Amino acid sequence: MKSKKERIYVVAKTYPTISEKYAELVCTAGIREDGSWIRLYPMPFRLLKDEQKYPKYTWIEVNIERNFSDFRKESFRPDISSIFVEPKPKVDWEERRKILLKNTKIYTNKQTLIQKAKDRSNPISLALFKPAKIIDFIIEKDNRGWDAKKLASLEEQSRQLNLFQTIEQIENEFRVVKKVPYKFSYRFEDDEGKKSTLMIEDWEIGMLYFNCLRYSGGDENIALSKVKQKYLESFSTKDIYFILGTTLKNHFVSRNPFIIIGIFYPPMPPQYQQMTLFD
Repeated sequence: MKSKKERIYVVAKTYPTISEKYAELVCTAGIREDGSWIRLYPMPFRLLKDEQKYPKYTWIEVNIERNFSDFRKESFRPDISSIFVEPKPKVDWEERRKILLKNTKIYTNKQTLIQKAKDRSNPISLALFKPAKIIDFIIEKDNRGWDAKKLASLEEQSRQLNLFQTIEQIENEFRVVKKVPYKFSYRFEDDEGKKSTLMIEDWEIGMLYFNCLRYSGGDENIALSKVKQKYLESFSTKDIYFILGTTLKNHFVSRNPFIIIGIFYPPMPPQYQQMTLFD
């Protein structure tokens, strides 16, 4: 299939993971100009030039082709050499609202969304979800290091592909992102009062944790309390939406195949400022 150029508004980036085949990977979700969803994957973010490293809420242009190894209709493979990042606009939540909410269906019922994902004739794998109530923000311990087998595979690939580079050049190219040693989740209710817990895997929460860790002098308890304070207390005054995505492996297997890949948190509209989604 021939590639085509698309203009995409980036609304979510997952925290990087590592792969035996592709090294560090980031899954990017965005909105086309017509309001339809698109997933860019695999995206080896560290291999991008500095001027190509797109932030959230930015328009990018990129050549893409349908990723037929992935049945999810929103999945496209980007040509990373073609990525052009438009100048980052000033922070304008009303403009962000217009782009993300105007032409995008907003789900409020968990079961309706899951049924749409499980429809094998036309499954959806990216969606915008508005929780009825945020109950809690959950922190759990996770593995503190990356999978040793994957790391060994990547190191071997690096040596084989860089026979004519110096050790310094190889080490500069093979830099693995820090692993967040905790899992973060939201506990929430939908419009029928049904409770769910979904993991949050966006870039923003991972970077927030490490920034808080640095500012706290390496105290993980303080860092975690700061993360929870933002996601549970600070966001309680915001108009919260979850950007949800499925994983290829679990899409038709898991009871609820979605994870939170991004959080959209514009200011509460004036007419609703006395309301809150949080207990």
